[in-house]
Amino acid sequence: MVEIKNLQKNKDIKENVSFQLVSPFSPSGDQPTAIVDLCGGLVQGELSQTLLGATGTGKTFTMANIIHNLQRPALIMAHNKILAAQLYEEFKSFFPHNAVEYFVSYYDYYQPEAYVARTDTYIAKEATINETIDRMRHSATRSLLERSDVIVVSSVSCIYGIGSPDAYMQMSVLLKVNTKISQRDLIKSFVDLQYVRNDIDFRRGKFRVRGDIIDIWPAHSEDNAWRISMWGDDIESIKEFDPLTGTLLQELSVAKLYANSHYVTPGPTIRMAIEGIRQELQHRLVELKQADKIVEAQRLEQRTLYDIEMLQTTGSCQGIENYSRYLTGRPTGSAPPTLFEYLPQDAILFIDESHVTVPQIGAMYKGDRSRKTTLFEHGFRLPSCADNRPLKFEEWNEMRPQ
Repeated sequence: MVEIKNLQKNKDIKENVSFQLVSPFSPSGDQPTAIVDLCGGLVQGELSQTLLGATGTGKTFTMANIIHNLQRPALIMAHNKILAAQLYEEFKSFFPHNAVEYFVSYYDYYQPEAYVARTDTYIAKEATINETIDRMRHSATRSLLERSDVIVVSSVSCIYGIGSPDAYMQMSVLLKVNTKISQRDLIKSFVDLQYVRNDIDFRRGKFRVRGDIIDIWPAHSEDNAWRISMWGDDIESIKEFDPLTGTLLQELSVAKLYANSHYVTPGPTIRMAIEGIRQELQHRLVELKQADKIVEAQRLEQRTLYDIEMLQTTGSCQGIENYSRYLTGRPTGSAPPTLFEYLPQDAILFIDESHVTVPQIGAMYKGDRSRKTTLFEHGFRLPSCADNRPLKFEEWNEMRPQ
């Protein structure tokens, strides 16, 4: 089989690259003093510091100088996508040789699942995913696991649950030239990572097979794919190429392929999760019937058994995030895995427009909790769906870096 490793923060393949600030300007005015004071506070272990300044006073440039001086990775939080996009472009220009990533909600349109009890109206989840932003999210988590020179610009989307980093690293395939593996097993490993075979419409998240050659377009890649050439049961070569023109770009000796979804879960974990879901279902059905809520009990049983069947058959289901407690193996009520768990220990957190961004953190949890409570009280979801949630303010404040 292809090597599938759970690498501890990928220390064996992380690239130690320094941050290189590129700018025709140098700090001036109050900036040099602010940079020295803020860097000094970080070195001394200060947990929180504040940089004041009106619009246009160069706070972003000051932040860039702090990252460059301390050579530490950073997460920058903004309160909306537009501000995050602006910061992303600015930091891309300041650090063109480093990994500057963008991590915001990938929905162009999102209507969450909800129930309005007063009018007996059920609203199904409806969403349109932006493929470009989905790719950028994959690129961000991949960079955090494989590189030390990473700056992630994010909205408050970073406090929402995604797959745990341990499961994300475990569900990856490390391809090496001269590795022995049958083509059938290699294709199966791609399918397990939720890549879809399509020999005609080749795009991100898909692979195609032509004789002894397998082309796969990684989830994190914008316009480059990999060509794996087999010789019998050996991987003869791995080449990066442009899928549009077919131009070969470079030869690779090693290529690490991450899952096509942050929510991919190993098979044994899914089987254990199904057992936990069944047990909670039986317990909840007893509660509902004792309360004489027969319609709610029937509704919950039908929906949950259908989801279990889909999990057994395909490894996924509509609304799989509602079973995150079982899929992550975390205790009831514990914080969900978020982007903060992907951050290295020496990361710095910058909160832009903090008077607007910080209040959003607690508000996101309270709004989500109210909606979920209505759903499980009326039999649309199991009570464990409440564990698929954003971080509470207290949880965020405890786990955030300096």
